[in-house]
Amino acid sequence: MSLGISACTGLIGTGEDGDGNGTCATPPCLPQDPVTQAVASLETTRFPRLSHLQWENTVRDLLYLDAPTGLSASFTGDPLGGIFDNNAEVMLVAASHWADYQTAAEDISATITSDPVALAKIVPADLPSDPTEAARAFVETFGKRAYRRPLSEEEVLAYLDVFTDAATIYDTGTDFEKGVRLCLQGFLQSPHFLYRVERSSEVGPDGLIALDGWEVAAKLSYMLHNSMPDDDLFAAAEAGQLDSAEGILTQAKRLFDADDEAARAMVESFHEQLYQFDHYHDLYKDPDKFPAFTPDLGLDMEEEARMFVDHVVFSGGGLHELLMSRTTFVNAELAALYGLEGSYDDTFQEVTLDASERAGLLTRIGFLAANATPKEQNTIHRGVFVNLRLMCNKLPAPPDNVAGLPPAGDFATNRERVDAHTGAGTCGASCHAPLINPPGYALESFDAVGAFQDLENGAPVNTATTWFFDGEEKDVADAVALSQLIADSDQAHACYAKRLLEYGYGRTAQEGDEITIEALAASSKEGSIEALVLALTQTKAFRTRAPEEN
Repeated sequence: MSLGISACTGLIGTGEDGDGNGTCATPPCLPQDPVTQAVASLETTRFPRLSHLQWENTVRDLLYLDAPTGLSASFTGDPLGGIFDNNAEVMLVAASHWADYQTAAEDISATITSDPVALAKIVPADLPSDPTEAARAFVETFGKRAYRRPLSEEEVLAYLDVFTDAATIYDTGTDFEKGVRLCLQGFLQSPHFLYRVERSSEVGPDGLIALDGWEVAAKLSYMLHNSMPDDDLFAAAEAGQLDSAEGILTQAKRLFDADDEAARAMVESFHEQLYQFDHYHDLYKDPDKFPAFTPDLGLDMEEEARMFVDHVVFSGGGLHELLMSRTTFVNAELAALYGLEGSYDDTFQEVTLDASERAGLLTRIGFLAANATPKEQNTIHRGVFVNLRLMCNKLPAPPDNVAGLPPAGDFATNRERVDAHTGAGTCGASCHAPLINPPGYALESFDAVGAFQDLENGAPVNTATTWFFDGEEKDVADAVALSQLIADSDQAHACYAKRLLEYGYGRTAQEGDEITIEALAASSKEGSIEALVLALTQTKAFRTRAPEEN
């Protein structure tokens, strides 16, 4: 079932509600004129390429496979454009990519056409008996799904020529199987498959180009499912139901459903990349200091993080809950690190953590252990993470040839060590002392594996600090207080909204997005993550594009 949302269910982004009275009573409501101007100034591509994940999901769904092929694991890697792997600004197609796509297309087409069951899934059930009409039926039906829009007659005829030529190319199979095999190779290498092409070109009265229903369907599906549209979304596009904000919202609610594995996978992918869950892998900790720690614990930490995020998002929670919820999921090994009493086994169980010690993401052992050395907590790495990933603060690059921290044995606590090297009166006084170190200091009560500690080398742990929130310096007592102040911060909600926009739209946020981000941030403080996701489907930036000259 779809979760309820505290979002405007009318024309979000158009200045109208469902009654057409020009108001929107419940946020997020995006004013018409500023958003129109913002869209006109955006720089976007008409040809966003599928990411490797999207390619895998699309091939799986296009061919009705039970699982992804795994072939993209051998593809040439894409450069990371910012934080997320779907940034179309950097996903170009080099010669090596074309070779990857060609090889994959050849392998897939051979596999599908040699398996009668697999072949039957992609061939129309009521295939005409006439060979020419059968070929046309396949090209039109499969091509519509591969291109994510109906083929033009010119395109159909071109593929029919390919279908016919196949009889002289392959030695095995019927003429129909040969034709399907060669056409499959063509479809899977076509720019109309590998790119999400926005072909609309008619400029409207507002100076913008409205995307047609097929383009909206693809944009919506790749945003919420990281894959091609399903049959219901194709039907909505064909019926003209995606020509309005209301129609788009109806489909967005259907796709972003707690019972849909693709929606849950999208939520997981966004948060995994934003919060760097992959850094939990292959962690090494000093066996003399932490004898119970094994590298396999990293996988348990990652599973805990995924389950925690899934729980928050699909129970109607928002960023506040991500930062403050004490609910988590543990097995026996994780329970021991958290210091939980009770009986646990290999299965993950829902638990509630100590309110005096833990609150949300920043106090989960995965984040804490990943941002630590083999022996001590890493104050600086933890502080950098908070600045960049939660607050979107810009940090200067470290100076060349910067010296490492002094030996730990020279200081009673890690904080004293860090402060002596980067605090007031040092070369780090202008950046580390006011910006990077404070959030790290608030997390000093967690050791290198994320276990709680109030003593370090026999000395009391000091977590008290001060830091700026929304331009105001505030006292921070400890990790729980830090999490609460961030959860209450306008800046943190704006940062989260910005990252969600970047992931959802597959591009870097621009100045023209500021109105949208501001509206989403205001809603985020009171609303759910689901409401933010759905609101992103209602903006003019989602439904239109600017002419190239703009």
